[in-house]
Amino acid sequence: MSCLKDEHLPIPDLSAPLSVGGSALRNRVVLAPMSGVTDLPFRDLAWRFGAGLVVTEMVASRELALNARESWARIRNCGIRPHMVQLAGREAHWMAEAARIAEGEGADIVDINMGCPAKKVIGGYSGSALMRDPDHALSLIEATVKAVKVPVSVKMRLGWDHASINAPEIAARAEAAGAAMITVHGRTRMQFYEGRADWQAIRAVREAISVPLVANGDVDTPEDAREILRRSGADAVMVGRAAQGRPWHPAVLAGACAHPRTPEIAAVAVEHYRMMLDFYGAEAGLRHARKHLGWYLERFSQDLPAAAKAEIMTARDGAFVADRLAAALGARGREAA
Repeated sequence: MSCLKDEHLPIPDLSAPLSVGGSALRNRVVLAPMSGVTDLPFRDLAWRFGAGLVVTEMVASRELALNARESWARIRNCGIRPHMVQLAGREAHWMAEAARIAEGEGADIVDINMGCPAKKVIGGYSGSALMRDPDHALSLIEATVKAVKVPVSVKMRLGWDHASINAPEIAARAEAAGAAMITVHGRTRMQFYEGRADWQAIRAVREAISVPLVANGDVDTPEDAREILRRSGADAVMVGRAAQGRPWHPAVLAGACAHPRTPEIAAVAVEHYRMMLDFYGAEAGLRHARKHLGWYLERFSQDLPAAAKAEIMTARDGAFVADRLAAALGARGREAA
């Protein structure tokens, strides 16, 4: 158990590698798992720019074990190493089965989702609902650790609500059960994404564990990254919503690449769009790509008329969308901030 009390200890260098079990992260900025966002095309782009680690979308353990097509698509990889697969579930049997499948399909790290606040997830007693029953949560962690040889990590929130802040207790028990890394989002489940993440509260987890700790929540700027490390005592940071429409952003925070300029942003957005059409097929790809197109346009073409944005986001002709997107971001876009 760590006895870290001094908030003035040196802040970790985000560009430095980090060891998680037997896997080496090339830097300390992690792209968060985001359902409907961090599919293979998005992870591929973030990795190519230089993110230290990218994580799959949440994969339902039972559905993966029962061969659900969508779950299998979510664990696909394209040479990214380490390959980290996040699993969600409420039954130890299915978590263990899914972990074995993920390992067999090339996962280098298996992550357990104990942080998702979505109603459809907690309604099934998965995600952050597990924090309401630490004993049951630990049974899932133990089963997953025993099922695989690769490192197992756990992502959680501070607790279910402010009356039950139990992340330090659960993290310590997870480490004792064999977890190789802990990630904490600085909000409770009941906060969803409202207000500001409590970076200071994550420090209690740092004081309870000795394995690597990743701090998550409202990390956008380099200043945010340094401050969350200072307040939490964490070893690394995780970036989620700040990377939407900016797949390069984790790498920028890690010092692995420079901010793209306007022509590069347009080229990345068009490539991303085409990658999604290839990955999902033309019909489904158009649908999945819309949110990403919206984020690119919102960030980098704010003066584009609403009708023109809507036309780009809803058009069904892939070539038309790519041309209009390139024009909107290349001619009207502003440089990344």
